[in-house]
Order: sequence, then C-alpha cells, then structure tokens
Amino acid sequence: MKIFLHKSKIINKIRLFFHEKNILEVDTPSLSRNTVTDSNLFPFKTFFKLENDTDKKLPLWLVTSPEYHMKRLLSKGIGPIYQICHSFRNSEYGKNHNHEFLMLEWYLPFYDMFELMYEVNIFLQEILNCRKAEIISYKKIFIKYLNINPFDPDLKRIIKVSKKLGIHSSILKEKDFKSIFDSLFFLGIEPYIGKSNPIMVYHFPYWHSSLAKLNFNDFRLSDRFEVYFKGLELGNGFCELIDYYEQKERFKQDIIDRKKKKLSTVKIDYRFLNVLKNKLPPCSGIAIGLDRLIMIILGLKNIRDVIYFNFNNC
Repeated sequence: MKIFLHKSKIINKIRLFFHEKNILEVDTPSLSRNTVTDSNLFPFKTFFKLENDTDKKLPLWLVTSPEYHMKRLLSKGIGPIYQICHSFRNSEYGKNHNHEFLMLEWYLPFYDMFELMYEVNIFLQEILNCRKAEIISYKKIFIKYLNINPFDPDLKRIIKVSKKLGIHSSILKEKDFKSIFDSLFFLGIEPYIGKSNPIMVYHFPYWHSSLAKLNFNDFRLSDRFEVYFKGLELGNGFCELIDYYEQKERFKQDIIDRKKKKLSTVKIDYRFLNVLKNKLPPCSGIAIGLDRLIMIILGLKNIRDVIYFNFNNC
C-alpha cells in the first residue's frame, strides 16, 4: 500500500506542474469508433450492441493512446493541454509492459520539437529530481556506440555488428534496413544510455514518423525524439504532421503493411484526418509512460509492482 500512496503523490505532483503552467487537463474517451493503422500496435476490439436490434453490433476499439481525440480538441483552439489516462495495447506483456497502463499525453500549440524538448527537460528535472537530460541526435548516437552512420551505412560494418549482437539472420539476408537499425538501436544502444541522467535522442529516421513531421532540411529525418532513463524508454515526442494529404498517404501505406504482415483489417480514421483538413494548429506533443516513470522514482524493476491490478490479477 505504501507504493500506491507514493504513486498518488507523484501523480498529484504532476498535475500541480501542469496547473502552475496553466496547461488544461482534459478527458477523452477510452472507447473509440476507430483505431490506429500502425502495424506495430495491436489494439483491443469490442462491440456495442444497439438497443432493440439483436443483429447490429457497432465495433469499438480501446484506445492505444488519447492522441487522436486530443488533436480533435486542439483543432478547436483549446490551447495547451495534457491528459493522464489509461491506454490499452494487446500483446504487450513483460517487466516493462502491461496490457493496460497509465499514459501522460501533453500538447503545446505553436511549439517545435526543440521547444517541446526544453519543456520536457524541465518536467523531468522537477518530477524525477534528476539532472538536466543529455541531448543527442540519432545519427551521432549510432556513430558513438556502434561506429555506424545510419544515413550512409557501411554494409560490411552493419553485418559485423549485427552478428555480434545476435540479430536474426533472416533480417540480414533480406537487407531489411528498417528492422536492422531498429534492432541495432534496441540491442546495441538502448541498454547503455541514460544511466545517470535522462537522455533525449532526436531526429529519428523517416520510417519512425507515422504521425510526425519530416524535417524541413532533410526528409530522411523526422522531427521526433525519444526519452530514456535508467534503462527504460520513457517517452515519445514529435512535431505533429498537420498535412492532410501526406497523413492520408501514410495511413494508406500502413494498411498495405498490415496486409503484408497478415494483420487484422482496420479502417482509416477520417474523423481524425478531417482535423488536419480543418487546420490543426502547428504543435508538438509527447506521450510518457507514467507507470515506468513511477518505477524509476520508487526504484522498482517491474511494472507490475506499480499496477496493483496488473495482467496477473486483473
């Protein structure tokens, strides 16, 4: 019970942080008529039985994050907002994952990626009582830890490092560079960063940019960053894509990717797309896993220790 008393105090401290910055707390649905197209996320599906009609059932989805609904609010001119809510992702289980978890989502209109990173840095120092985060680009961190330039790769070097890290041989044979670099980062970089203070890695490759804006000066890069601390990925932030047509094409590509992977069919969320058509303001946002953040504060090693009704006893 002591853990949950601490957890409550931490969440209250987070709310006070946003209150003092005049950032509005909002509340959006946990069930939605549409879901994400991202082939790396596995949403939960259910059905709503229509009254007096035994044959018709409306499909509904538990949200993987409150992002789409929060952007619908942003398009109405609501200003800077945040939300602490439950999010749901199927097939996620382990010491750092639970199928239902607490998400902190936060949006700042008219902020670019670097301006948001500055605010996130302040947030982390205040809530985690830690030192200022290190900031480094995706390219520089690959060179630093693996001596590989991900945007001008040496194939021989990639194969050598991949074999050393035990990356699956089929990926190497197919030369699936997206999967190779994701695996290289996960196995060869992520375990070694953010040990004593947080680190923010920015300008991830374009293939990590489902909802992020591509960099204006180099379209190989997305204006996206991730936050790591104590061996955990804490947050994923980016400058939001606000181009209706580009986002629509990305969603279409997601549908193609889902078919290739033989995943369930989902429809494009045109309610969300129309938000972009109706002029979502330029903005940046971040999603932070609150259970992981609380794990770090309390020095715990398993997410189940901070979720009383976790997968094992829900």
